Amino acid sequence: MPLPPDPALAPALSDARHQLHHAAQFAAAAGISYLPHEPDDSHTNLEWLPGLAALASRVIPARAAFRLAIRPADLSLLLLDASGSAAASLPLDGRRIHEATAWIRTRVAERGADPVRYTLARHYEIPRHPVKDGAAFDTGDAASFEQLGRWLATGAAALESLRAATAGASDVRCWPHHFDIALLIDAGPGRTVGVGLEPGDVYYDEPYLYVNMHPQPPASALTSTLRAGGSWHTREWIGAVLPATRLPAGDAQRAAIDDFLASAVASARAILSAAP
Repeated sequence: MPLPPDPALAPALSDARHQLHHAAQFAAAAGISYLPHEPDDSHTNLEWLPGLAALASRVIPARAAFRLAIRPADLSLLLLDASGSAAASLPLDGRRIHEATAWIRTRVAERGADPVRYTLARHYEIPRHPVKDGAAFDTGDAASFEQLGRWLATGAAALESLRAATAGASDVRCWPHHFDIALLIDAGPGRTVGVGLEPGDVYYDEPYLYVNMHPQPPASALTSTLRAGGSWHTREWIGAVLPATRLPAGDAQRAAIDDFLASAVASARAILSAAP
């Protein structure tokens, strides 16, 4: 079990979160640069590796296959071999995007990949941060990066447990656009339930768990009560949410997360099954 994060610190993670979001694009770029582009963007998504506490790209075929990963706790870039072992690492603190990119190109060339193909050009936008404009990454607030790592580890572990117990659930993946770690549940023809942990965004400036539905129901359908402090979100999108600051600290935290997810997924299924 990952160490539980501290909900009291959750509202203070914004800058670290934005830096981590930009750093994660180094790993997402591996899929963009070297893998066939999939219609659902799955070539860009990342996997949480508990043993390394890192977000890793898919395996990139080369003379010596590799993955690129980012470890949130110390904001380090990792080059992994095909088995997932770290072959090289680069702490990003004090370094700029172009310096990290040069390091990556050198490392992938050593693995037999064409370094010229490695690109950070992407077809989506992420929230701007000074690192995009040439500022160096700064991990001076080390506790915030460690907390983000704990939130991602906790979310991934809870989602993996849900996936294992749920028929029709997808793999757990981190999507580098919105930066949520999530899975999708098949709830019948044309109907899905999305479940994830978002490290924070314009709706909640702190990590939060969510459950949403497709097709999106009207707000009038949200009649059930959610457990463990969850509530219904209705601004611009419809779904169940549980912000970090509503969670208990310590050992009781995971049970509260599981309780919320169980009640929210059950409610989402019921709403979708009642829809015309």
